[in-house]
Amino acid sequence: MLIPVKPGELSRLIPAVATGPQFNACSGNPRTLLQRLLISVIGGVITLLISQTLLFSSQAGPIALVVGVVFLLYILWGPILEAGQKNATLRRYPAAAIFEGEVADFYTREVVENEREQANGEGRLERVENRRTWLCLELADEDGYLGQVRVRLDQKKHQVIRRGQVVRCLVLSERADFARIGALSDAWLPQVKLWVGEYPYLLRPAFEELCLRRLR
Repeated sequence: MLIPVKPGELSRLIPAVATGPQFNACSGNPRTLLQRLLISVIGGVITLLISQTLLFSSQAGPIALVVGVVFLLYILWGPILEAGQKNATLRRYPAAAIFEGEVADFYTREVVENEREQANGEGRLERVENRRTWLCLELADEDGYLGQVRVRLDQKKHQVIRRGQVVRCLVLSERADFARIGALSDAWLPQVKLWVGEYPYLLRPAFEELCLRRLR
């Protein structure tokens, strides 16, 4: 079942500016955090040193000073910018609807998230894969299969998921008749009060409240 939402409702469900959970989701793993920290520190220090040299001898000094401060704050605004870009990919769709269906099936899948080379005990380079297990949920309703959402597997949290459970999410499309689905948001399983998804697109309390109003 699809229930169209108004453009004003969509902008309230998916914010333009990153929320706290979205910032956390885009902060990345320790390796990503280290990369951002290095960019922030190295870029900021170098630019600030240049600005000190130019400050009294060139009009470019104040500009270099501002750039240096921006670099130093990269570790903060980097995740905010990334979250804003993710949100914009869904906010651009002209049509959105609340989907209510069921978990038709679910299964786990191992995904290689990154690869690197490191020396083994004999000094030879070998490729090391960083694998992570994802839980994939197939969504469907009386009209058939809708799509899939996935989430990093948490054995304790996700053991309550069962086939046939009610699931709700936001469906985005370029077409008002939703003949072609463009994207799905993160999904809400109200019977077990559980959210699943790769990224927290939705303002979750707002979506739960909207579902209560529109699905009565």
